[in-house]
Amino acid sequence: MEARAAKGFTLPEFSYPLIVESAQNVRKGKPFTKNGLSPIYKDFKTKLDKLDTDKATKDRLLTELVAALKDDADRGYREFEKRSAAIGSGVHGNYGVAKFSNGEAYYNELLRNYTTTSMTAEEVHALGLAEVARIHGEMKAIMRQVGYDGTLAEFFDFMRTDKQFYKPNTDKGRAEYLELARSYIGNIEPRLDDLFITKPKAPVVVRRVEPFRERASGKAFYNQPAPDGSRPGTFYANLKDMADMPIYQLEALVYHEAIPGHHMQRAIQIETTGLPKYRQFGGYTAYTEGWGLYSEYLGKDLGFYEDPYSDFGRLAMELWRAARLVVDTGLHAEGWEMQKAIDYLTTNTPNPEGDCRNAIERYIVYPGQATAYKIGMNKILDLRRNAEASLGDKFSIREFHETVLISGPVPLEVLEGRIADWVASKR
Repeated sequence: MEARAAKGFTLPEFSYPLIVESAQNVRKGKPFTKNGLSPIYKDFKTKLDKLDTDKATKDRLLTELVAALKDDADRGYREFEKRSAAIGSGVHGNYGVAKFSNGEAYYNELLRNYTTTSMTAEEVHALGLAEVARIHGEMKAIMRQVGYDGTLAEFFDFMRTDKQFYKPNTDKGRAEYLELARSYIGNIEPRLDDLFITKPKAPVVVRRVEPFRERASGKAFYNQPAPDGSRPGTFYANLKDMADMPIYQLEALVYHEAIPGHHMQRAIQIETTGLPKYRQFGGYTAYTEGWGLYSEYLGKDLGFYEDPYSDFGRLAMELWRAARLVVDTGLHAEGWEMQKAIDYLTTNTPNPEGDCRNAIERYIVYPGQATAYKIGMNKILDLRRNAEASLGDKFSIREFHETVLISGPVPLEVLEGRIADWVASKR
């Protein structure tokens, strides 16, 4: 961080207090402070309690941990906090890479990396505007279906504020949210044979993002299972503020992060033998996130989203990824200020303002990455529709998905070639 700052390539101003806060949160609780347990101590103690060994060994290990935390870890984290804060004290603004020297070329290279296409920032921006308009049209149809009398903007406000769409901001509300997520996984698992040949061996679990890292974490994310089967795949939901986690979006979120989305794709990738290591464990964002977003659409294929509000949630999730194309390129190529990007999301999506602000913070510090989702989904859908049109009765959705998944992540151009070969073999 200091080397980057010395050359003028810093993170935006808002990042450094979050970095310092996250480090400070690690030092809250025993053995650093009196109240509560620090995250490291708590995690270590939980694993130690399950260990099959004698009490003397457990006591010795815990004593060694406490000594290490109170000495090296405490000193190291304090030093990290001090130096991070010092870097941040000299940073003001800096909300897009276009402001850097060579920023335009840097951003275009990031787009090529994340999308695995040759699309320019202007083309990505235009695609985003077109997709936002299309999805708005589909949302208006659902608005009429549920009998709402008003504008789309008013309907967005209704979805943001009506209590029926949110769990209480309490421990009970958070537990209910996690249980609802598990129920969606349980509903779709028995239907996987309708769409897939190979299925993951590793299970997937649902967990809350730990409180110590909530503020610096995204809305939801997935951690892949261990190759040896010792750890399941994990879908994490950030439940810091339940007002940012509407339940009408949860069904689509589960399909994206767990099954048939990231867990299915990543577990199959890791469990597939014979791939080179970089393909068994690596990835291409447009492929992996494109598959995640495509998986939200697959729930519709299976007859889910029976509640029209849940189907609206599916569209809201797709709209969110379409709007990313607009704001990411707006920030990093069009010269948008941070507030303009936040205002675009709050105006054009039903997501709460806090959700929109957190998202823009993410896009600023992670330029280009958020564009890969919609571009990847569009490519997979285009390949599927073209294959269906070409093969007619010979088209098999199970074989199509097998061809997509069994290769492991590949650039979109390579995926297009694999599907073309499969179509040719079927013909």
